[in-house]
Amino acid sequence: MKGFFLKKAFFDGWDNLIAIVLFNLVFILLLVLCFSVFSLLSSMPVFAYVLLALLLFVESILMGGMASSAYSWSNYQRDTVTAFKEGVVRNIRHSILYFFIQLFLLLLVFLVLPFYFSVDNVVSLVITVVLFWLAIIMLLAVPFYFPLMCRLPGDRPLKTLKKCFIIVADNLLFSIFFGVYNIVCIAISVFAMGLVPGITGMQFAAQDAIKLLMLKYDFLEEHPDDRKNINWDELLYEEKEKVGPRSLKSMIFPWKD
Repeated sequence: MKGFFLKKAFFDGWDNLIAIVLFNLVFILLLVLCFSVFSLLSSMPVFAYVLLALLLFVESILMGGMASSAYSWSNYQRDTVTAFKEGVVRNIRHSILYFFIQLFLLLLVFLVLPFYFSVDNVVSLVITVVLFWLAIIMLLAVPFYFPLMCRLPGDRPLKTLKKCFIIVADNLLFSIFFGVYNIVCIAISVFAMGLVPGITGMQFAAQDAIKLLMLKYDFLEEHPDDRKNINWDELLYEEKEKVGPRSLKSMIFPWKD
């Protein structure tokens, strides 16, 4: 399943490369604005923090819209603009919770953890370790937030977040694998100046990951006693047919097929 996920994520990303780059340009602009605001921290700290929070809120709203576009791409559709507009409005509650999740993680990683780490006693050490693993678990779970929202649109935001942790607990090895995948994507994104895969590409890959994992849960819903006998070749047959027997050569030189 992991091997096919890598193949699907790569070729899906290639097929939607222009849209991914365009979305990433918007997120790059937001990042540039954030760095510009940092220069105001010394002279107008309150105003600067308010601006940073506002930019984070705008990014969260855009993520809700972009998630709908990535969902359509994962389903081999191309209604990028329509899906984005509908997603911004439809996913507003999930986007607001996502804003608070990001805010919590930023405060945890850059403020709370350094504070407790700097205090030299046993209690602070224990708190630091607990908060560190909380941050790791959240970083593994949060990428699945918007994909689960798209796959299970009837869930409220908190229920979607809860299911993110359930996905991580029930698919721990894949979640760790996907976490490493995201670290590699971040490294590539830094090298590519954020254009590819960037935030959009990583969220697109998360859509693919959840789509494949949902095949397992659909199977288990019909065969609850066969958890240890999941035939991934059979479950992935239709997806493999849609992706096709593609190669790097056919991707770069399609006229030679």
